[in-house]
Amino acid sequence: MESKQQPDTARRVGTTCVVFAAGTYFDTPLSIPGDAFVVAADGGLDHARELGIHADAVIGDFDSIAGPIPEQSGTIRLPEEKDDPDLLSALKVGWSQGARTFYIYGALGGRVDHSIANIQILARLAAHGGIGYLFGDGTVVTAIADGSLSFPADAATRGAGRMVSVFSHSDRSTNVTEQGLKYQLDHATMLNTTIQGVSNEFLTATPAFISVGSGTLVVTFPIEAGLPRVERHHVFTGDLGTLSTAVSAALATPRQH
Repeated sequence: MESKQQPDTARRVGTTCVVFAAGTYFDTPLSIPGDAFVVAADGGLDHARELGIHADAVIGDFDSIAGPIPEQSGTIRLPEEKDDPDLLSALKVGWSQGARTFYIYGALGGRVDHSIANIQILARLAAHGGIGYLFGDGTVVTAIADGSLSFPADAATRGAGRMVSVFSHSDRSTNVTEQGLKYQLDHATMLNTTIQGVSNEFLTATPAFISVGSGTLVVTFPIEAGLPRVERHHVFTGDLGTLSTAVSAALATPRQH
C-alpha cells in the first residue's frame, strides 16, 4: 500500500491533470478530459468515489479520508508532519506525468487558510509555466505569470455582469493590461499591497484580455465564462520539484520542561 516513488506511468506531455482535494464541493459540473490523469489528494478520494471516477494516483497522509485506503500501485502514503501540503504533492505527481494544466476541485470553501495556501500553489505553478484552476461556488481562481488570459466574446457574454478580479501576487507586477472589461488598464503597475483590480466586470459580446508583462497575477472569474486561452511571453524552466516529506529546518524545537 505504501510507496515513496511516483507512479511509474508513461509521461503524457500536454495531458491535463484533474485533482480531487478534500475540501468543499459545489454544484459545479465537473470537466474531465478523456485523456486526463486523475489524482485524488487524501479525502478527495471519497469525492472521486462518490462521483464514480477512477483515480490514477492517490496521495496523502490520509487524515481526512473516510473510505478505505486503496491498495494499488498508484497509492502514495505520506507522513502527517511535512512542509508540503497534500495538494502540492498531488500536483507534483501530475506534473511528473507531463501535465501542465490542472483542474482542481474541492480546494476552495471551508477553511480559509487552506484556500489561501491553494492560491499560493497556483502561483507556484504559474512560476514554472503551468496553470491551475480552482473551481469554487460559481467562481474560478487561477494565476498567470508573464503571460495573458483571453476570453472570446461569447464567453464574456455568458459571464456578463459577473465579477472579474485581478490581484498582484508578486510584490510588483508590471505592464498589466486589462481590455474588454468595464474598467480597463493599460500597461499599469500593480502591487500586492494595493487593490486596483477588484470587482471588474465582463461586457456583453466583447472579448476580454488580461495580461502581465512581468510578475504573477491571481485572477478570479465566473465559471459561466469558461476557461480562457493562455499565452506566455517566454519559455519557462524548472518544475514543481520531487515529492518531499521534509520538515523545514527553520522549525523551532519546543523547549523541554
